[in-house]
Amino acid sequence: MAEEKNTNTAEPCEETAATESTSATEKAPKKAKSKKQSELDALKAELQAQKDLLLRTAAEFDNFKRRTEKERISVAEYAKAEMLKNFLPIFDNVDRAHSFDPESADYAKGIELTVKMLNEVVGKLGLVTIGEVGETFDPNLHQAVMHIEDPEMGENVISQVLQKGYKIGDTVVRPAMVQVAN
Repeated sequence: MAEEKNTNTAEPCEETAATESTSATEKAPKKAKSKKQSELDALKAELQAQKDLLLRTAAEFDNFKRRTEKERISVAEYAKAEMLKNFLPIFDNVDRAHSFDPESADYAKGIELTVKMLNEVVGKLGLVTIGEVGETFDPNLHQAVMHIEDPEMGENVISQVLQKGYKIGDTVVRPAMVQVAN
């Protein structure tokens, strides 16, 4: 009987060891699965964070474009208003001249003063007149619309200015329409 007790006690020990070994093997795949699942969850979370960042950046860029466009329009309107403010006295003088008799001396004097004032205003804005009689013809600054032969004038010399040209800095606003000799 003593032997039976030993065998009985030995059997549960083997079963317990077998159960423990099966639960240990079951835990290993669960740990591997849970590790893979946690890595997958971490990658999903990182992907979602990157998507959110991308959406926020795109929205911020759209807002920046709208804000920049509004500022550009505002600056352009301000510049136009400042420029036109300089022309208002000239408009006032033209209105006053319009009320005078065109045959009077005051009318002619008013026109002269208005032209002088207009030249001062555009000069302050940086507008320069181009195309004078006697200058050498430059196709970048002048537009030749007529040609004459004149032995007294040199080659490619402007003999008459039909319409003044203007430039600001290096930018030609309007080329001068000229008549060129020889």
